[in-house]
Amino acid sequence: MKKLTLTLSAAALALAGSAALADHHMGRTSPDADGDGNITSAEHRAHAGEMFAKMDVNGDGQLDSQDRAERHQASFAAADTNGDGELSQEEMKAMHEARKEHRQQRRAANNEQREARMAERFGRLDADNSGGLSQDELEKMREARGERRGGDREALRGGKRGGPMAMMRMADADGDQIITRAEFDAAHDARFAKADADGNGVVSAEERASMKDERRQRPNR
Repeated sequence: MKKLTLTLSAAALALAGSAALADHHMGRTSPDADGDGNITSAEHRAHAGEMFAKMDVNGDGQLDSQDRAERHQASFAAADTNGDGELSQEEMKAMHEARKEHRQQRRAANNEQREARMAERFGRLDADNSGGLSQDELEKMREARGERRGGDREALRGGKRGGPMAMMRMADADGDQIITRAEFDAAHDARFAKADADGNGVVSAEERASMKDERRQRPNR
């Protein structure tokens, strides 16, 4: 049961990867495949498919305890470079260094993408191309943000009250502690629909920024 719970927790974090709609982290690539700052429904579904395929280690079309066990076995085998069935101090250190390097590379890539999005957003706000934002331009930004938030605020509130495990329970529609591809996709589509405030099939950079602001402003629960 413990292995099963841990497996579904991993699936829940992947579902929380829908928060990648706002900003991607936790080791997942961004669903914004073309890097234009917007996430289309097609990009979102493709990204969801990639995540599911990665977690569905045995390729049986569902996420369960067996996937978790096989993923652990593969990780152990990769770290056990001499194949003796044990991890030496040197092998543990090498594994740690490899993970550290991967995190650093991911962080650098994320920073580059974040800076690019910020520059693009600034360019849109700087209506007169003066190189700076006037009080009027800032006020228009606040008004536009307020209008976007004026829709369904509760739909964007997952917070700690919801969190990854709540999303896992939502995805596991029949409560059998197994997440099928259909359940996984349905949960992802629901998250996308909530993020797509204007319902045009695209989560824009502004909608992503609005989601991020919403999360920052929620009280801790």
